[in-house]
Amino acid sequence: MAKEIKTVAVLTSGGDAPGMNAAIRAVVRKSLDNGLKVKGIKKGYNGLLNEEIIDMDRHSVSDIIQRGGTILGTARCLEFKTLEGQQKGAEICRKHGIDGIVVIGGDGSYRGAQKLSQQGINTIGIPGTIDLDIACSDYTIGFDTAINTAMQAIDKIRDTSSSHERCSVIEVMGRNAGYIALWCAIANGGDDLLLPEKYDYNEQRIIDNIIDNRKRGKTHHIVVNAEGIGHSTSMARRIEAATGIETRATILGYMQRGGSPTCKDRVYASMMGCYAADILAAGKTNRVVGYRNGQFVDYDIEEALNMTKSIDEYMYEISKIL
Repeated sequence: MAKEIKTVAVLTSGGDAPGMNAAIRAVVRKSLDNGLKVKGIKKGYNGLLNEEIIDMDRHSVSDIIQRGGTILGTARCLEFKTLEGQQKGAEICRKHGIDGIVVIGGDGSYRGAQKLSQQGINTIGIPGTIDLDIACSDYTIGFDTAINTAMQAIDKIRDTSSSHERCSVIEVMGRNAGYIALWCAIANGGDDLLLPEKYDYNEQRIIDNIIDNRKRGKTHHIVVNAEGIGHSTSMARRIEAATGIETRATILGYMQRGGSPTCKDRVYASMMGCYAADILAAGKTNRVVGYRNGQFVDYDIEEALNMTKSIDEYMYEISKIL
Protein backbone atom coordinates (compact mmCIF):
# COMPACT_ATOMS: atom_id res chain seq x y z
CA MET A 1 0.00 0.00 0.00
CA ALA A 2 1.33 3.42 -0.97
CA LYS A 3 2.56 5.61 1.86
CA GLU A 4 0.29 8.59 2.54
CA ILE A 5 2.07 11.83 1.70
CA LYS A 6 1.16 15.02 3.54
CA THR A 7 4.29 17.18 3.30
CA VAL A 8 6.85 17.24 0.50
CA ALA A 9 10.14 19.07 0.15
CA VAL A 10 12.23 20.06 -2.85
CA LEU A 11 15.99 20.52 -3.10
CA THR A 12 18.55 21.15 -5.82
CA SER A 13 21.87 19.34 -5.77
CA GLY A 14 25.09 19.23 -7.77
CA GLY A 15 25.86 21.79 -10.46
CA ASP A 16 23.25 24.47 -11.07
CA ALA A 17 21.45 24.57 -14.40
CA PRO A 18 19.12 27.09 -16.09
CA GLY A 19 15.57 25.86 -15.62
CA MET A 20 16.01 24.54 -12.08
CA ASN A 21 13.89 27.43 -10.80
CA ALA A 22 11.12 26.49 -13.23
CA ALA A 23 11.22 22.95 -11.85
CA ILE A 24 11.15 24.18 -8.23
CA ARG A 25 8.17 26.40 -9.06
CA ALA A 26 6.31 23.52 -10.68
CA VAL A 27 6.94 21.12 -7.78
CA VAL A 28 5.73 23.70 -5.25
CA ARG A 29 2.60 24.80 -7.08
CA LYS A 30 1.54 21.33 -8.26
CA SER A 31 2.05 19.87 -4.77
CA LEU A 32 -0.04 22.67 -3.26
CA ASP A 33 -2.68 21.97 -5.89
CA ASN A 34 -2.59 18.32 -4.77
CA GLY A 35 -3.45 19.46 -1.25
CA LEU A 36 0.00 18.94 0.25
CA LYS A 37 2.25 21.13 2.37
CA VAL A 38 5.57 22.10 0.78
CA LYS A 39 8.99 22.90 2.19
CA GLY A 40 12.20 23.99 0.51
CA ILE A 41 15.61 22.68 1.49
CA LYS A 42 18.45 25.11 0.90
CA LYS A 43 21.93 24.12 -0.31
CA GLY A 44 21.13 20.54 -1.27
CA TYR A 45 21.88 17.62 1.04
CA ASN A 46 24.23 19.84 3.01
CA GLY A 47 21.30 22.11 3.84
CA LEU A 48 19.21 19.10 4.80
CA LEU A 49 21.79 17.98 7.36
CA ASN A 50 22.05 21.55 8.67
CA GLU A 51 18.23 21.84 8.80
CA GLU A 52 18.11 24.81 6.43
CA ILE A 53 14.44 24.11 5.74
CA ILE A 54 11.79 26.71 4.92
CA ASP A 55 8.04 26.67 4.34
CA MET A 56 6.99 27.41 0.77
CA ASP A 57 3.76 28.67 -0.78
CA ARG A 58 2.74 29.95 -4.20
CA HIS A 59 4.24 33.37 -3.45
CA SER A 60 7.60 31.76 -2.57
CA VAL A 61 8.12 30.86 -6.23
CA SER A 62 6.69 33.98 -7.88
CA ASP A 63 8.83 35.64 -10.57
CA ILE A 64 11.53 32.95 -10.64
CA ILE A 65 10.76 31.02 -13.84
CA GLN A 66 12.89 33.42 -15.90
CA ARG A 67 15.88 33.35 -13.54
CA GLY A 68 18.96 31.19 -13.99
CA GLY A 69 20.60 29.24 -11.19
CA THR A 70 18.53 27.97 -8.26
CA ILE A 71 16.81 30.03 -5.59
CA LEU A 72 17.35 27.19 -3.13
CA GLY A 73 21.10 27.11 -3.70
CA THR A 74 23.24 24.01 -4.10
CA ALA A 75 26.33 22.56 -2.43
CA ARG A 76 28.41 19.40 -2.31
CA CYS A 77 27.99 17.20 0.77
CA LEU A 78 30.53 14.48 1.54
CA GLU A 79 28.80 13.65 4.84
CA PHE A 80 25.67 12.53 3.02
CA LYS A 81 27.66 9.83 1.23
CA THR A 82 28.02 8.03 4.57
CA LEU A 83 25.36 5.80 6.16
CA GLU A 84 25.41 8.01 9.26
CA GLY A 85 24.74 11.08 7.15
CA GLN A 86 21.89 9.37 5.31
CA GLN A 87 20.29 8.22 8.56
CA LYS A 88 20.65 11.73 9.98
CA GLY A 89 19.01 13.18 6.86
CA ALA A 90 16.04 10.82 7.16
CA GLU A 91 15.62 11.65 10.86
CA ILE A 92 15.65 15.37 10.06
CA CYS A 93 12.96 14.79 7.43
CA ARG A 94 10.80 13.02 10.01
CA LYS A 95 11.48 15.77 12.54
CA HIS A 96 10.14 18.36 10.09
CA GLY A 97 7.22 16.18 9.00
CA ILE A 98 8.62 15.65 5.50
CA ASP A 99 7.21 12.49 3.92
CA GLY A 100 8.80 12.86 0.49
CA ILE A 101 11.47 14.85 -1.35
CA VAL A 102 11.90 15.87 -4.98
CA VAL A 103 15.61 16.05 -5.81
CA ILE A 104 16.64 18.09 -8.85
CA GLY A 105 20.16 17.25 -10.03
CA GLY A 106 22.39 14.72 -11.76
CA ASP A 107 23.30 11.09 -11.18
CA GLY A 108 25.17 11.84 -7.95
CA SER A 109 22.04 13.52 -6.63
CA TYR A 110 20.03 10.43 -7.60
CA ARG A 111 22.28 8.23 -5.50
CA GLY A 112 21.53 10.45 -2.53
CA ALA A 113 17.81 10.22 -3.27
CA GLN A 114 18.10 6.43 -3.47
CA LYS A 115 19.72 6.32 -0.04
CA LEU A 116 16.97 8.49 1.46
CA SER A 117 14.37 6.17 -0.04
CA GLN A 118 16.08 3.23 1.65
CA GLN A 119 15.71 5.13 4.92
CA GLY A 120 11.94 5.41 4.44
CA ILE A 121 11.63 8.85 2.84
CA ASN A 122 9.82 8.80 -0.50
CA THR A 123 12.08 10.34 -3.15
CA ILE A 124 11.71 11.38 -6.78
CA GLY A 125 14.59 12.61 -8.95
CA ILE A 126 14.44 15.15 -11.78
CA PRO A 127 17.37 15.39 -14.26
CA GLY A 128 18.92 18.82 -13.80
CA THR A 129 22.28 19.13 -15.57
CA ILE A 130 23.55 21.01 -18.59
CA ASP A 131 25.65 17.99 -19.60
CA LEU A 132 22.78 15.84 -21.02
CA ASP A 133 24.56 12.82 -19.52
CA ILE A 134 21.57 11.21 -17.75
CA ALA A 135 21.08 7.94 -19.65
CA CYS A 136 17.39 7.47 -18.84
CA SER A 137 16.36 10.79 -20.38
CA ASP A 138 16.64 12.36 -23.83
CA TYR A 139 16.50 15.78 -22.16
CA THR A 140 18.03 17.27 -19.03
CA ILE A 141 17.15 20.63 -17.51
CA GLY A 142 19.60 23.32 -18.60
CA PHE A 143 21.05 21.67 -21.71
CA ASP A 144 19.09 23.77 -24.19
CA THR A 145 20.10 27.05 -22.54
CA ALA A 146 23.72 25.95 -22.26
CA ILE A 147 24.06 25.06 -25.93
CA ASN A 148 22.43 28.32 -27.00
CA THR A 149 24.79 30.29 -24.73
CA ALA A 150 27.80 28.41 -26.13
CA MET A 151 26.57 28.75 -29.71
CA GLN A 152 26.25 32.53 -29.41
CA ALA A 153 29.70 32.81 -27.83
CA ILE A 154 31.30 30.72 -30.57
CA ASP A 155 29.63 32.85 -33.24
CA LYS A 156 31.27 35.93 -31.70
CA ILE A 157 34.67 34.28 -31.43
CA ARG A 158 34.40 33.25 -35.10
CA ASP A 159 33.98 36.92 -36.08
CA THR A 160 37.25 37.99 -34.47
CA SER A 161 39.01 34.79 -35.51
CA SER A 162 38.12 35.51 -39.12
CA SER A 163 39.19 39.16 -38.85
CA HIS A 164 42.64 38.17 -37.58
CA GLU A 165 42.89 34.99 -39.68
CA ARG A 166 43.37 32.90 -36.56
CA CYS A 167 42.69 29.39 -35.40
CA SER A 168 40.48 29.24 -32.30
CA VAL A 169 40.31 26.33 -29.87
CA ILE A 170 37.03 26.77 -27.98
CA GLU A 171 36.38 24.62 -24.94
CA VAL A 172 32.80 23.95 -23.87
CA MET A 173 31.50 22.28 -20.71
CA GLY A 174 30.03 18.81 -20.31
CA ARG A 175 32.23 16.98 -17.79
CA ASN A 176 33.08 13.64 -19.43
CA ALA A 177 30.26 13.86 -21.97
CA GLY A 178 30.54 15.48 -25.39
CA TYR A 179 26.93 16.45 -26.09
CA ILE A 180 27.39 20.23 -25.77
CA ALA A 181 30.46 20.06 -28.00
CA LEU A 182 28.67 17.91 -30.59
CA TRP A 183 25.65 20.19 -30.83
CA CYS A 184 27.82 23.32 -31.03
CA ALA A 185 30.07 21.82 -33.69
CA ILE A 186 27.01 21.32 -35.90
CA ALA A 187 25.32 24.61 -35.00
CA ASN A 188 28.50 26.69 -35.36
CA GLY A 189 30.08 24.91 -38.30
CA GLY A 190 33.11 23.76 -36.33
CA ASP A 191 36.06 22.64 -38.46
CA ASP A 192 37.27 20.10 -35.91
CA LEU A 193 35.39 18.44 -33.06
CA LEU A 194 37.04 16.78 -30.08
CA LEU A 195 34.83 14.51 -27.96
CA PRO A 196 35.84 12.35 -24.98
CA GLU A 197 33.81 9.50 -26.51
CA LYS A 198 35.62 9.68 -29.86
CA TYR A 199 38.97 11.46 -29.61
CA ASP A 200 42.04 9.36 -30.44
CA TYR A 201 44.52 12.10 -29.35
CA ASN A 202 45.90 12.32 -32.87
CA GLU A 203 46.68 16.03 -32.81
CA GLN A 204 48.56 15.81 -36.08
CA ARG A 205 45.28 15.18 -37.89
CA ILE A 206 43.95 18.50 -36.60
CA ILE A 207 47.15 20.28 -37.60
CA ASP A 208 47.00 18.79 -41.11
CA ASN A 209 43.36 19.83 -41.43
CA ILE A 210 44.19 23.41 -40.44
CA ILE A 211 47.05 23.60 -42.97
CA ASP A 212 44.92 22.08 -45.75
CA ASN A 213 42.07 24.51 -45.08
CA ARG A 214 44.45 27.47 -45.14
CA LYS A 215 45.84 26.32 -48.50
CA ARG A 216 42.27 26.25 -49.84
CA GLY A 217 41.83 29.88 -48.80
CA LYS A 218 39.95 29.46 -45.50
CA THR A 219 40.92 32.40 -43.30
CA HIS A 220 39.96 30.96 -39.91
CA HIS A 221 39.59 27.60 -38.19
CA ILE A 222 37.31 26.63 -35.29
CA VAL A 223 38.17 23.67 -33.07
CA VAL A 224 35.33 22.79 -30.67
CA ASN A 225 36.91 21.02 -27.72
CA ALA A 226 34.95 19.21 -25.00
CA GLU A 227 35.75 19.77 -21.33
CA GLY A 228 36.40 16.04 -20.92
CA ILE A 229 39.48 16.44 -23.14
CA GLY A 230 40.49 19.92 -21.93
CA HIS A 231 44.06 21.30 -22.12
CA SER A 232 42.87 23.87 -24.68
CA THR A 233 45.56 26.44 -23.89
CA SER A 234 48.49 24.03 -24.33
CA MET A 235 46.79 22.58 -27.41
CA ALA A 236 46.56 26.05 -28.94
CA ARG A 237 50.27 26.63 -28.32
CA ARG A 238 51.18 23.36 -30.03
CA ILE A 239 48.93 24.11 -33.01
CA GLU A 240 50.50 27.56 -33.45
CA ALA A 241 54.03 26.14 -33.23
CA ALA A 242 53.24 23.43 -35.79
CA THR A 243 51.28 25.55 -38.29
CA GLY A 244 52.71 29.04 -37.87
CA ILE A 245 49.10 30.26 -37.67
CA GLU A 246 48.16 32.47 -34.73
CA THR A 247 46.03 30.30 -32.44
CA ARG A 248 44.00 31.31 -29.39
CA ALA A 249 42.22 29.22 -26.77
CA THR A 250 38.92 30.29 -25.23
CA ILE A 251 37.42 28.35 -22.32
CA LEU A 252 33.76 29.31 -22.10
CA GLY A 253 33.41 27.87 -18.60
CA TYR A 254 30.64 28.68 -16.16
CA MET A 255 28.89 31.19 -18.38
CA GLN A 256 27.18 28.14 -19.88
CA ARG A 257 25.49 27.38 -16.56
CA GLY A 258 24.00 30.83 -16.10
CA GLY A 259 21.51 33.07 -17.80
CA SER A 260 17.77 33.13 -18.30
CA PRO A 261 16.54 29.68 -19.41
CA THR A 262 15.18 29.16 -22.90
CA CYS A 263 11.51 28.48 -23.55
CA LYS A 264 12.24 24.75 -23.89
CA ASP A 265 14.07 24.59 -20.58
CA ARG A 266 11.25 26.48 -18.84
CA VAL A 267 8.48 24.32 -20.29
CA TYR A 268 10.18 20.92 -19.97
CA ALA A 269 11.37 21.71 -16.43
CA SER A 270 7.83 22.74 -15.53
CA MET A 271 6.39 19.52 -16.94
CA MET A 272 8.98 17.40 -15.14
CA GLY A 273 8.34 19.23 -11.86
CA CYS A 274 4.60 18.67 -12.11
CA TYR A 275 5.08 15.03 -13.09
CA ALA A 276 7.38 14.48 -10.10
CA ALA A 277 4.89 16.15 -7.75
CA ASP A 278 2.08 13.93 -9.01
CA ILE A 279 3.89 10.61 -8.70
CA LEU A 280 5.21 11.60 -5.27
CA ALA A 281 1.65 12.46 -4.15
CA ALA A 282 0.60 9.03 -5.43
CA GLY A 283 3.07 7.43 -3.01
CA LYS A 284 5.79 6.46 -5.45
CA THR A 285 9.39 6.44 -4.28
CA ASN A 286 12.89 5.76 -5.58
CA ARG A 287 11.92 7.01 -9.04
CA VAL A 288 13.55 9.26 -11.62
CA VAL A 289 11.57 11.40 -14.04
CA GLY A 290 12.75 11.29 -17.64
CA TYR A 291 11.78 12.34 -21.15
CA ARG A 292 11.91 9.51 -23.67
CA ASN A 293 10.48 9.28 -27.19
CA GLY A 294 8.37 12.40 -26.77
CA GLN A 295 6.84 11.47 -23.42
CA PHE A 296 7.49 12.21 -19.75
CA VAL A 297 8.12 8.93 -17.96
CA ASP A 298 9.65 7.60 -14.74
CA TYR A 299 12.12 4.84 -13.88
CA ASP A 300 13.39 3.09 -10.81
CA ILE A 301 16.55 4.92 -9.70
CA GLU A 302 18.64 1.74 -9.74
CA GLU A 303 17.48 0.98 -13.28
CA ALA A 304 18.20 4.56 -14.34
CA LEU A 305 21.71 4.53 -12.89
CA ASN A 306 22.51 1.27 -14.67
CA MET A 307 21.49 2.63 -18.08
CA THR A 308 24.20 3.71 -20.50
CA LYS A 309 24.20 6.48 -23.08
CA SER A 310 26.41 7.05 -26.09
CA ILE A 311 26.97 9.75 -28.67
CA ASP A 312 24.56 9.58 -31.60
CA GLU A 313 26.69 8.09 -34.38
CA TYR A 314 24.70 9.73 -37.16
CA MET A 315 25.01 13.18 -35.55
CA TYR A 316 28.73 12.62 -35.14
CA GLU A 317 29.18 11.66 -38.80
CA ILE A 318 27.09 14.64 -39.89
CA SER A 319 29.27 16.98 -37.82
CA LYS A 320 32.30 15.81 -39.82
CA ILE A 321 30.58 16.18 -43.19
CA LEU A 322 29.13 19.63 -42.55
